[in-house]
Amino acid sequence: MIGTDRRTLLRQAGAGLLGAALAPFAARAGEAVTLPFGNGERPLVAYPGKRPLLQMTARPPQLETPFAVFDAGAITPNDAFFVRYHLADIPTSIDPDSFRLTVAGHVDGPVSLSLAELKAMPNAEIVAVNQCSGNSRGFVEPRVAGGQLANGAMGNARWTGVPLKAVLDRAGVKAGAVQVVFGGLDGPVLPETPDFAKALALDHARDGEVMLAWAMNGEDLPWLNGYPLRLVVPGFYGTYWVKHLDAITVLDKPYEGFWMKSAYRIPDTACACVEPGQTPEATVPINRLTIRSFVTNLADGATIRAGRTDLRGIAFDGGSGIAAVSVSVDDGRTWTGAMLGPDLGRYSFRPWTLSVDLPAGSHALRVRATGNDGGVQPMAARWNPPGYMRNVIETVRVRAA
Repeated sequence: MIGTDRRTLLRQAGAGLLGAALAPFAARAGEAVTLPFGNGERPLVAYPGKRPLLQMTARPPQLETPFAVFDAGAITPNDAFFVRYHLADIPTSIDPDSFRLTVAGHVDGPVSLSLAELKAMPNAEIVAVNQCSGNSRGFVEPRVAGGQLANGAMGNARWTGVPLKAVLDRAGVKAGAVQVVFGGLDGPVLPETPDFAKALALDHARDGEVMLAWAMNGEDLPWLNGYPLRLVVPGFYGTYWVKHLDAITVLDKPYEGFWMKSAYRIPDTACACVEPGQTPEATVPINRLTIRSFVTNLADGATIRAGRTDLRGIAFDGGSGIAAVSVSVDDGRTWTGAMLGPDLGRYSFRPWTLSVDLPAGSHALRVRATGNDGGVQPMAARWNPPGYMRNVIETVRVRAA
């Protein structure tokens, strides 16, 4: 059924009919989920190509993955993958045959590449987590402005495309180039709203891992995840993963656009944090993912059978890979190492499992990941004004009976 829906969606796209199709419909009349923080009620809605997801906004679509999805496996299904747009004028008609990616700016010669030409270049594949900068913002205390997300604005997929380096090499990057800027087909509704564009340092853009992806988990990109082409920046927050990518510009000076110079900034401190309520003295653009881990098979507040309990979860970081996961069943006083599951790559979710004894009573379960680079999650939450990069050791409170 999902495959049929996808073919229908593409036919609508080619005919310019997707605008009407993008209207969501309720999963079931009146169905909603209440997330565990203030003003946390979210309707469950389904868009074309998506199962029912938690809707934060409708225009533009901002959809969060229900957390139970992450217990089903390390790869997040395409129809369950979260959706995040910044601008409301999202494309509703793209002809894949006439689509072109342009590469211009500080290059030997501008190039225009079709999807067929991109796909004819040597392909690459990588499994990588895409996580919204504000994932888990709803749990930040004191509360901050911005979308009040729970833990579902993330996903892990197998991306297929062409290395950005190969495309830049085809255009010929001139000496003196310093940054590469990326723009997509989504745009602002009002002319005074800054168009969405992001920039990477040239060395990063040419590292061979940054990718122009046309496929996700072996299928064309879902429309709401950037069809027909998106930027994949392994280890970096999703703000850099530009959707509906159609323009690459090489610059010989730093990019000064709003979404780099003013938005998506973090405190220029070792922890990217300040004391709650304080304003940082200096900021830098948000960049690499912090290390995180979760229990996926038990919800906070659950009642379970006393005795032997199998725990499952996931861990990930910004690209060093996960070295170890430890679990505490006594609120952090003692820790036990978990067994790591298959390694799909250093940018991927890493599954973990552990069997524990939980006698009758209340238990505070904590999970902590350690990266190959020695990075470890903090016991206490760190704070910054935008509510970015939350990665405190998670606590799941359960009652065994």
